[in-house]
Amino acid sequence: MLNIGIRPLNLSLIQLRKKNTWTLVELPKGAKPIGCKWIFKKKYHPDGSIEKYKERLVAKGFTKKIT
Repeated sequence: MLNIGIRPLNLSLIQLRKKNTWTLVELPKGAKPIGCKWIFKKKYHPDGSIEKYKERLVAKGFTKKIT
């Protein structure tokens, strides 16, 4: 894992809440929650120096059930 610190991650979560990206609801009876994970990337300047760190929260798609 990249050592980017907790603060940028917290800022990302705050932005997701402000944009109403999701609504927290009770899990329906018999349903299984879908897992998620953080993806971290570095963006580079043309000279090879680090421009910024980027992160995003994604759902683990392999838990989907095809019917």
